[in-house]
Amino acid sequence: MVIGLVAQPWWVNLLVLVPPLAWFSWRRNGVSLTARQLLVAGVFAASFGFLEAVVVVYLRAATGLLPGYQGTLSDVIRMSGQDYQQSQAISQFPKSLLALEFLREAATILMLLTVSLLTSAKSTARAAVFLWTFAIWDIIYYAALWAMVRWPHSLRDPDVLFLIPVPWLSPVWFPLLVSGLALAAVLLSRVSPPKTPKN
Repeated sequence: MVIGLVAQPWWVNLLVLVPPLAWFSWRRNGVSLTARQLLVAGVFAASFGFLEAVVVVYLRAATGLLPGYQGTLSDVIRMSGQDYQQSQAISQFPKSLLALEFLREAATILMLLTVSLLTSAKSTARAAVFLWTFAIWDIIYYAALWAMVRWPHSLRDPDVLFLIPVPWLSPVWFPLLVSGLALAAVLLSRVSPPKTPKN
């Protein structure tokens, strides 16, 4: 029996291994993160995921790729269910704006990396916070898109995940699975940092 690839290009499928490998490498010593650190990073990631979804809706509406955008949000929801396919939007996206899309994606990753660098001095904790924020950002992004324009219609809908260095394509359930595994890896590896004595 041959297992088919879920995502394209082929190496995007390997992302599903990142959370289990992270957990495996962290399981002996754990990752020293407080609940407060995870909460604050999670609030940032959720806010950023919502903001990213709003930007995507604006971009699609501004370029004419979102049916019904001239009306109310309920008109967008009603009409986008009929015509809108996120994965097809990249081929219809104006070439003059593709450079901005690349830069927006690069800025997204840099922002998530920056939060992880600010959270801890330890590289394991930084990696865990990056996975944590990336996962929350990704989940909230899809939830916000669904709340705003009722896309994705199902978890099987194809999507363009990233454009750097080439377009990454997969059904929506794939990045949500990787994000869920990342959250589990961080939570299962987390240990409370030792208490510092108060003077």
